[in-house]
Amino acid sequence: MEQRKHWWNGKWGRLARRDVFLRVDADQWHVEQRAGGAEGVSRFYEHSSVEEAEETVRALLDGPDSWRELSPRPPVDPPRV
Repeated sequence: MEQRKHWWNGKWGRLARRDVFLRVDADQWHVEQRAGGAEGVSRFYEHSSVEEAEETVRALLDGPDSWRELSPRPPVDPPRV
């Protein structure tokens, strides 16, 4: 599964932090809505098209929070010998 995008509401702490992830696996798109940081609670949405997944993301980001898009981490290359 490849992570395409990640949004964060800019708040720290287990009670305030919210994240939204957009991922793809073959032709299946996955949206994760997470509350509470890395150890928080997640809800998952599956879609058959990127358009449907992006519509879900837009709905999840709607509201008073100041969402920030975070860049996905680039893949780590193995060390050269």
